[in-house]
Amino acid sequence: MKSDVIDSIKLEKYDTKDVKDEHVNGSLTVIWRDWDEILPIAPKMVYVSSVKPGEIKGPHLHTKRNSYFTCIRGKVVFIAKDLSGKYYEIESSEEEPVLVQIPKNCSSAHINTTDKISTVLTLASLAWRPNDNEMKNVSFDDYDWNKWKK
Repeated sequence: MKSDVIDSIKLEKYDTKDVKDEHVNGSLTVIWRDWDEILPIAPKMVYVSSVKPGEIKGPHLHTKRNSYFTCIRGKVVFIAKDLSGKYYEIESSEEEPVLVQIPKNCSSAHINTTDKISTVLTLASLAWRPNDNEMKNVSFDDYDWNKWKK
């Protein structure tokens, strides 16, 4: 991934197996490994947030940090707007995990398209500090949010 573009990559997902009879007992999804070098800027902070059914978080932008998102429970669609004004719609879910990169100064939002709470794991290139004032709320007035309404 280049550090200055909105991008996404499909994540590696593996079945895990029981130690006694090797039946599949779950799964493991690789979000980030330092030796992969898939992220152009290594994360300095990791956090989890939730999104209620049908709710939108954002849109906003960060002026100093790159963010990497993946949905680890449920399903969300990331709507991102690059510096030229082009919109991207990228779906991520626990079944089809995708890591979404939002560079600094590009705005984004995400919407939960399910009827259950979704959980998003975020890796950030800078650690948040109170009173940073580096996040700016924006509006996507020309975006059709109605297409996600049930």
